Amino acid sequence: MNIESRKIEFVQAFLNLQSEELISQFEKLLKKAKQSEKELKPFTIEELNSRLNDSINDSNNDNVIESNELLSEIQQWQ
Repeated sequence: MNIESRKIEFVQAFLNLQSEELISQFEKLLKKAKQSEKELKPFTIEELNSRLNDSINDSNNDNVIESNELLSEIQQWQ
């Protein structure tokens, strides 16, 4: 079944709902999904290259922390 058919089938089922509580749950789920979609947009090639260059610069300037040091620091947070 393709996406268009699935959407039509879903909308038809949704229109037949009689439970206000269930409709509210779907509204919340849709709002949360839309928000997540906005937050999870993929990086452009330019953004990825910029982040890579920043990381290389940090490494070259010793602006890094060893993983075992980071884990020790995290343990102290608790």
